[in-house]
Amino acid sequence: MNAAPDWQPAAYKDYRWIVADPELLGGKLAVCGTRLAVSLILECLAASMPPEEVDDSFSSTFPREALPEVLKVASELAGTLNSPWRAGPISC
Repeated sequence: MNAAPDWQPAAYKDYRWIVADPELLGGKLAVCGTRLAVSLILECLAASMPPEEVDDSFSSTFPREALPEVLKVASELAGTLNSPWRAGPISC
């Protein structure tokens, strides 16, 4: 890992809270100022964990202001998936 005291991870696109840098979590999308992967936060939320509990689970390191961006980037990435099921009409 880069030992420079002024090192900052690279921002992901125009996001304020989402970063992607090979020096942090191997380049996984992460929440700025933490070592929390976006995927980890999404797994917690998918398991019905409320944001307050996510914060408590990670020693209050998850900035709740980041939650809208975590969800937005997930939506963005989900929209780029190529799925064979998207080809036809959907019956709900």
